[in-house]
Amino acid sequence: MAVGAGAGVGLMWVAGVVTGVRGVPPHTQRRVQEAIDALGFRRNDSARVLRKGRTASIGLVLEDLADPFYGPLSRAVEEVARAHGALLINGSSAEDPDREQELALALCARRVDGLVVIPAGDDHRYLEPEIRAGVATVFVDRPAGRIDADVVLSDNFGGARDGVAHLIAHGHRRIGFIGDMPRIHTAAERLRGYRAAMEEAGIPVEDAWMSLGQTNPERVRRAAREMLGGPDPVTAIFTGNNRVTVTVIRVLAEQSRRVALVGFDDLELADLLEPGLTVVAQDAAALGRTAAERLFRRLDGGLVTPERIELPTRLITRGSGELPPAD
Repeated sequence: MAVGAGAGVGLMWVAGVVTGVRGVPPHTQRRVQEAIDALGFRRNDSARVLRKGRTASIGLVLEDLADPFYGPLSRAVEEVARAHGALLINGSSAEDPDREQELALALCARRVDGLVVIPAGDDHRYLEPEIRAGVATVFVDRPAGRIDADVVLSDNFGGARDGVAHLIAHGHRRIGFIGDMPRIHTAAERLRGYRAAMEEAGIPVEDAWMSLGQTNPERVRRAAREMLGGPDPVTAIFTGNNRVTVTVIRVLAEQSRRVALVGFDDLELADLLEPGLTVVAQDAAALGRTAAERLFRRLDGGLVTPERIELPTRLITRGSGELPPAD
């Protein structure tokens, strides 16, 4: 009432300005806003939540908060949430399916309106009761397991195929692939793209040229050194993600000969390396923005059938992928 008295308008007009209802005359908006500022008024969302049945918050389940790839993705989700007047609550699964489930259900227990999930597991039936109860859910970067749900992906297969084909076009035939754990959708798709490019070029792939597993530096370093050793070492390496790429760059710095390298995911300062790092870049911000926009469209009742959305990747040439074979 104090705001209305200060602005010289009725409570209906105050409510219209506070809740963003269209049709409030500009001069009335200005008077109400001036009264709000003078009185230090802060909106209480409790009544609005009860009226709309929403908490004005969404949850984001990431794989690893420390991974640079997820920074722009998380920020894009937050920007879309903010534009819709919602808060973002996020957490990390640490690539643990049990922890992912625990975190997602904890967010649902706190009555978030929706979830954006980067899945660690391959069975998401635990979310079916929450989805039926109205929690909008969109998966990003990897598809959901054993449920039908919206998902926003990068073209992992096509991007990897393009990256390896680029190495082949520069004369390479012995090309190694070092990737993440094969149970992960992105790792499996990138391996499939590597194999497809080699097959299309008529190049038989040797088992010793492929290594998938955890991305810790010790495992990746060992795999790279094995590929680069022996009587017929690889002349080029395609790396499956940014963490693998960083370790392989360190290994290549130890080599007396130059080895071509193309990495999946761009890296900060990649252009300052010598030679610059050639990468298959995915648009992490576009993944997050598309997923969040999809989530709010579902919350607004504008969607019925779940959809799979695949965003293109981009090959950025900087020098490392253009090196010719050393032998």
